[in-house]
Amino acid sequence: MKKILLNIFISSIFIFYSTSILAISISIGSPSSHSSSGFVYDEVEGIYGKQSYGNAIDKPSGYFLGVLSTYDIGFGIDRYTTKFKTGTCTGCWASRYNAGLKTKMTNIFYQLPIRALNIIVGIGTGTTEYDCTVCSTYYEKGSATQWYTSFGMSIISSLEIHLSYRSVTAKNITNKYTDMKDDNSGTVTGIGLSFNFSGGDEEEYDDDDDYDEE
Repeated sequence: MKKILLNIFISSIFIFYSTSILAISISIGSPSSHSSSGFVYDEVEGIYGKQSYGNAIDKPSGYFLGVLSTYDIGFGIDRYTTKFKTGTCTGCWASRYNAGLKTKMTNIFYQLPIRALNIIVGIGTGTTEYDCTVCSTYYEKGSATQWYTSFGMSIISSLEIHLSYRSVTAKNITNKYTDMKDDNSGTVTGIGLSFNFSGGDEEEYDDDDDYDEE
């Protein structure tokens, strides 16, 4: 399924680019911060149960990629991993696990007809999973959804800088032995660049019309 979605995404780039009536915009970004609003099941003072805190989030790393057509509809993918803090703090993991939260999303988005600000709104679906040396032994991968928006400003006509905000719902990474589900919902902010490419055949059509008129 992952390969199918990736092939669809890559194919859409070539379709958009090869169609003469279209202009495309390709955006590349990365997550800059990640915060958690969920909870985990953990053992505290010898008692295992639901805690009032989530995993202690550290720094995310990865990328966001999107392709937008002149129809103002676009497709994208998110791939990033957020490391967990280590030590004795609330929600921290043992350093030997080198643990993190891996997130994969496939998105569809729409650019609002407000060109001065270049506002995009979108939704996505995908998976989250614990990423560590033993995580696959103890935890099952969970599903996730998100809505997001981004705001862009042009640097030059073909280059734009944008800021993004994602609200992620991810409530079902399941412990294989207890069947309890950790909630890793939260928000992710990012920064990126967008490169705009315009089709080049419109002038040729205009020239043909002028020639016919003569």
